[in-house]
Amino acid sequence: MLHIKSFAFNPFSENTYVVFNENKNAYLIDPGNFSDAETAVLKQFIEDQGLKIQNILLTHAHIDHVLGLQEMYNKYQVSVLLHEIEKEILDRNPMDANRFGFFFKPFEGEIQFIKENENLKLDEDILKILHVPGHSPGSIAFYSETDKLMISGDVLFEGSIGRTDLYKGNHEQLIESIQTKLFVLDDETKVYSGHGNPTMIGFEKTYNPFFK
Repeated sequence: MLHIKSFAFNPFSENTYVVFNENKNAYLIDPGNFSDAETAVLKQFIEDQGLKIQNILLTHAHIDHVLGLQEMYNKYQVSVLLHEIEKEILDRNPMDANRFGFFFKPFEGEIQFIKENENLKLDEDILKILHVPGHSPGSIAFYSETDKLMISGDVLFEGSIGRTDLYKGNHEQLIESIQTKLFVLDDETKVYSGHGNPTMIGFEKTYNPFFK
């Protein structure tokens, strides 16, 4: 059984997730820790729980989701997993940071590319990879059919969807991704979004105004 701990980090209030099982094996997803205090809180939780970070996963590589990536990679020395076509977005982050008025180094570390319908395993627990472009070209969601949960990144929110006015965003593609990849899942699937509160697939199918 998978457990999820969330943290709201950085000025963008981005949700960073730690997903772990009873054996203390864990994935760190979208490390957005920005300040020293945020980094300390994240590291302390992992230490207090005795977790063994197996990989760092990225739903996508917009800068608010990777502000702590280098720090956490340096700490745990595990491969960073993302969709291949999202590498361009990761590489753009120093330029994007400059637009926000701060300096950000290019990421230096081991990267592995993952793709749709591959499975990530924490012992017997499986996360299926769903490619859900639109907010970002390589956006992916991590889905556990057994535990009926999903980490969706900035694809689907409580009562909303991800913005599509950023580089290589596409509104029609995002709507299609949600309808064909997410809304076909069990209504009881809990969705952990990149910002804001968790929601449910069934609730969004019924009440999300973008699908009326």
